[in-house]
Amino acid sequence: MDSATLLVILVIVVALMFDYINGFHDAANAIATVVATRVLSPLQAVAWAAWWNFASAFTFGTGVASTVGSGLVDLHKIDQLTFLAALVGAIVWDLITWYYGLPSSSSHALIGGLAGAAIAKAGFAAIIWGQKWLMTLLFILLAPLMGLALAWLLMIIIYWMFRNSSPVKMDKWFRWLQLFSSGIFSYSHGTNDAQKTMGIITGAMFTAGWLKTFEVPVWVVLSAHAAIALGTMSGGWRIIHTMGGRLTRLKPRSGFCAETAAAISILFSTELKMPVSTTHTVSGAIAGVGSIQRFKAVRWGVATNIMWAWVLTIPAAALVGWLTMHVIELFR
Repeated sequence: MDSATLLVILVIVVALMFDYINGFHDAANAIATVVATRVLSPLQAVAWAAWWNFASAFTFGTGVASTVGSGLVDLHKIDQLTFLAALVGAIVWDLITWYYGLPSSSSHALIGGLAGAAIAKAGFAAIIWGQKWLMTLLFILLAPLMGLALAWLLMIIIYWMFRNSSPVKMDKWFRWLQLFSSGIFSYSHGTNDAQKTMGIITGAMFTAGWLKTFEVPVWVVLSAHAAIALGTMSGGWRIIHTMGGRLTRLKPRSGFCAETAAAISILFSTELKMPVSTTHTVSGAIAGVGSIQRFKAVRWGVATNIMWAWVLTIPAAALVGWLTMHVIELFR
């Protein structure tokens, strides 16, 4: 086996490692509300989320994978080492934010790492400036706002529909409905996030000449979904604490609205082939259901820390990707 083949295999392995880390880093997004409202135990919740992560394979095509793998950087100007450096940048930032319990975006960490590594490899000419980048950056803002607005609207509808019911009776119903909402959110999480890893793996194989066209193989689809599901099974308990309890206090009805609103927002973005952050979206949704009770119900200090993690993610991961690419070039 020659060195070029080994390098592609290494990129695939590291990409699946990133996907696994993405799973346990973002496990909090999928199960924080259902754990916070005590509908499921943490162990039950991660198993439920992992199943839906994997079940989302083959459902929304590979549009997000194409955006990440071939729509943001010029594949003719980079190589497998660029993808490797990008993955290292994303993984390092993910682990830093996981250690400090900050729910940053694995999606934008990967995008930032890819951009930084590509610039280090071939300069700014490696970036495909245009609609894909504009839409990707735009959805950094739109995703949490959609989640917030939909969650707020759902809470209004729920309160009106159950206006003659006691809070105890409402929560009895919504404890069961949260099983549906957490499942559909995990489904949306899997179909959007797993595609990003699929895009990196397919891009690496395309630049190596293993593929004639940028088309995601079936085995890549299955392995990416399996990796993110296994990562979710491992859980991300530090971030679960932040998302499920520190941002605002949740009840079954508000947890249902937050998960459902976030899932709708993510599935809508996936249909548009946009790689969005599940973290951004569910955080916005949780803030939305918290603010409808009263503005002070949301701990805006915690929300501000989360926001700074979002803002820093792309440039920080880009910097690590850029540095990693330069280090790799030194030892070539």
